Amino acid sequence: MDIVAFRESVKTGDLLEEIGLELQSLYMDGQGNWEAAHGLIDHCRDPESSRVHAYLHRKEGDMANADFWYDRAGESRPDISLEEEWEELVERFLLREA
Repeated sequence: MDIVAFRESVKTGDLLEEIGLELQSLYMDGQGNWEAAHGLIDHCRDPESSRVHAYLHRKEGDMANADFWYDRAGESRPDISLEEEWEELVERFLLREA
């Protein structure tokens, strides 16, 4: 699956492939369901999940919490739009699963 197919599946709600937890969370966020996206990732502590968790708290507007999770992921808060961050994360995790 590529980013175009992933974006289309978010629009249609028809995800045809099994995907990892990080992509599941980004998928739910892409559908406008922040609570479900956060619920999927909230209990995870690994760097990859922490990175998605950071994005979600940035989107929520809780920068202190977001920065905690960025640090846990070993990254800094990016200076890009939320849409660009979402897309970069989706591409990162799609490549990882390829």
